[in-house]
Amino acid sequence: MATETTMSDKRVTLYDSTLRDGAQTQGIDFSPADKELIAHELDAIGIDYIEGGWPGANATDDAFFANPPELKRARLTAFGMTRRAGRSADNDPSLTVVLSSPAKTICIFGKTWDFQAEVALGVDPEENIKMIADTIEHACTKSDDVMFDAEHFFDGYKANKDYAVNCLKAAYDAGAHWVVLCDTNGGTLPDEIERIVTEITQHIPGSNLGIHCHDDTGNAVANSLAAVRAGARQIQGTLNGLGERCGNANLVTLIPTLQLKMGYETGLTDDDLTRLTHLSRMLDERLNRQPNRSAPYVGESAFAHKGGVHASAVEKNPATYEHIEPEKIGNRRHIVVSDQSGRSNILARFREAGIDIDPKDKRVAKLVETVKEQEFNGYAYDGAEASFELLARRALGAVPDYFHCTSFKVLDERRWNENGDLVTSSEATVKLDVQGESHMAVAEGNGPVNALDAAIRKVLSGIYPQLEDLRLVDYKVRILTPGAGTRAVTRVMIESADKNGEHWSTVGVSANIIDASYNALRDSIIYKLHRDGAVDSHS
Repeated sequence: MATETTMSDKRVTLYDSTLRDGAQTQGIDFSPADKELIAHELDAIGIDYIEGGWPGANATDDAFFANPPELKRARLTAFGMTRRAGRSADNDPSLTVVLSSPAKTICIFGKTWDFQAEVALGVDPEENIKMIADTIEHACTKSDDVMFDAEHFFDGYKANKDYAVNCLKAAYDAGAHWVVLCDTNGGTLPDEIERIVTEITQHIPGSNLGIHCHDDTGNAVANSLAAVRAGARQIQGTLNGLGERCGNANLVTLIPTLQLKMGYETGLTDDDLTRLTHLSRMLDERLNRQPNRSAPYVGESAFAHKGGVHASAVEKNPATYEHIEPEKIGNRRHIVVSDQSGRSNILARFREAGIDIDPKDKRVAKLVETVKEQEFNGYAYDGAEASFELLARRALGAVPDYFHCTSFKVLDERRWNENGDLVTSSEATVKLDVQGESHMAVAEGNGPVNALDAAIRKVLSGIYPQLEDLRLVDYKVRILTPGAGTRAVTRVMIESADKNGEHWSTVGVSANIIDASYNALRDSIIYKLHRDGAVDSHS
């Protein structure tokens, strides 16, 4: 029988499955380098277990375990399944590969629903229990830290309580340190989770119980918390809720809730917690995914205040509309400027941008009206903070005239070459006035906006070295007047970044999509030049 853990009753162990269960997310394909980087980040923040993958299952996992990362705080875990029917545990090739990995911890999954044993595995339910016991016992000869993932446990428990419990007991009695209850299909609700886990603590100590939830009803986080309330002391999940179908329990949401809301302890210190926003966004950046602005705790909108009444109250005391201090998890407060804004929003954004202005300055009221007029015309500053800051600074006469575009021309070509292949190309010509001199450049691109961007950079990069690391990371188009057909007014949003990982967004609006794109590109360039202290072209 496994030995009970001796840690504090308030200590919750965190098990990250991003590199294995998260890799089953549609559209995600980790490389070994991706997995190594993510593992190091998880280790640095204080996660207890990092599930590296399933050795022998695919080439990526094999490459990862062939050269595993050196972890300082976490235990690297290898994932695998129970022995196959008709084989002994020490004569199962798949299991042997898992147990031969350099991982310090072994996690074995097995069926705990008799229906799954019979239908999915095609084995007798009693044989399935023997498979669990044999595998765990054998694994314990290879590792001092073996856990059992009870697949389909909650569905199995509701269908055949005695059988599901006997599966758990078989694993625990065979030496499993952790017995993890899995809501594999994600259909169980929080009240069921709390009731069932409470009942299971009568058979398996809560200090040796874990929870693994999928998000098919949107309850994975709530279910995990319910399990902890019922006594479970390990939570399995993934960064940003990655996972098969609707995903897994989101550790990025779970961790601050456990520590800041419920008073539990994890492996994360207060300093570690301030890296949580970075960790979440790092993952999205690595996967080339757009971060969820509305994500709890770490999203850009998590502490954003748009309504004038809200902004005014937050300025007096943030607790009026914030449930925690955003700095605790590495996020920040954001006062949104929009057509709903008042003076409080504008003044708060001034302070965020480091602009010192008398609240009674007449230019503040004028800027409020300008914002509302611009948004009426299609601009959206609540998603384009850099464009707003430039608008504000221009109102105060504080933006240098770095360059002026006197004209640009973009040509698109679509033709078939002599081989009968379709060829598309774009060419842009720009004329810019920079520091009192006229410049012209021509560039090609894979599209009109790319060509225009390349032509502008051809001129400016040689004059302003600050632009060398500027890159466009996202480009969005929205039709503002859909009923106008091809004459519709277009809004273009551009997200840019630099080598330091700083991101900013700009906006442009025009009936001409290329003109709208130019307006957003121009703001992006000027914002970076101003932020990086480029010299005024007229100085």
